Amino acid sequence: MKNLSISLCMVMTVLLVGLGGSVASGFNYGDALDKSLLFFEAQRSGKLPTEEQRIKWHADSGLKDGIQQGVELVGGYYDAGDHVKFGLPIAYSVTMLAWGAIEFSKEMTDLNQIGHTLRAIKWGTDYFVKAHTQPNVLWGQVGDGVSDHYCWERAEDMTTSRTAYKIDEQHPGSDLAGETAAALAAAAIAFRTYNSSYSNLLLVHAKQLFTFADRYRGLYDESLS
Repeated sequence: MKNLSISLCMVMTVLLVGLGGSVASGFNYGDALDKSLLFFEAQRSGKLPTEEQRIKWHADSGLKDGIQQGVELVGGYYDAGDHVKFGLPIAYSVTMLAWGAIEFSKEMTDLNQIGHTLRAIKWGTDYFVKAHTQPNVLWGQVGDGVSDHYCWERAEDMTTSRTAYKIDEQHPGSDLAGETAAALAAAAIAFRTYNSSYSNLLLVHAKQLFTFADRYRGLYDESLS
């Protein structure tokens, strides 16, 4: 679960040091930011967009995610070196991306990166909206980490289990639900001036998930074995 978050550390370092502070001469921080956002495009799961997908060697994958459990969970991000979709690192990553877009929107716009950033955020939040099927239900993982880590293959050729796991009132996960609420709330702020209806949708889900996290308390890794 570390790799997706490691890339976020790189993104935020670029933003804080290069965009918000003094820029070391001779270093192209805009290019570094662009490369970091390309990493997220390489980690996309699901049906890829034909026009805005810049990683051309990456194709559609995980198109039946959730089908075993009767829920549609296509999309989201893989966890870097494997093909499991872990909800917590995805949520943390989207939270940090969204706050980067909020704090440094002018700098990102000047570098022609705000569009790529918002699309990276939306790829995650679209998935969260799908995964939040009921006010007190959140699908927090797709794929089995043990079997996946034993099998090195392209996402497009996956043969490992795609079982989906959820948290609910009987199996709470306050950390997972709370971080997902934070991601959706931050994204709602980031999208407010660009797409108000989408921003409002994200805020509805954020409020429901926060209430769920607060009312039914527990750790998600004690509920998702």
